[in-house]
Amino acid sequence: DHTPPAEDVWAAADGDGEEVSTSRYPLLYVPDSWDVRSMLELEAPAIDYRMQRNDGGGLTVRMAHPDGSWARAEAASRRASPTVHQGGPRRLWDMLEDIRDRLNMWGELPVYGATVTITPDGETTLSRGRWSATL
Repeated sequence: DHTPPAEDVWAAADGDGEEVSTSRYPLLYVPDSWDVRSMLELEAPAIDYRMQRNDGGGLTVRMAHPDGSWARAEAASRRASPTVHQGGPRRLWDMLEDIRDRLNMWGELPVYGATVTITPDGETTLSRGRWSATL
């Protein structure tokens, strides 16, 4: 079941946030990247995304989760390093960057070729090497 983030979480994503940083990667709208989105869904299911084109050609990408976590990344262009604001219990953009790090270092993500184990009670675990995710 997918419960969308509350409007107050989206409203918080327009604030300064608890943490502000500059991303080392160009701006990414996660729904446009199947492999990255798949990995992030395993880490934090139910993230919603919004993208906005700003005056002057800049872009803003927002991520929000029903648990109150949010991130907002703003860049002057798709290739510029965005300024990232984050708040809530988890750092969604940091999770995204960890996935992008893994993709850049290994050339693929562990969800490709993962082994699936299903217990008699229905718990499903995907694993590959030292990585695993239980659904």
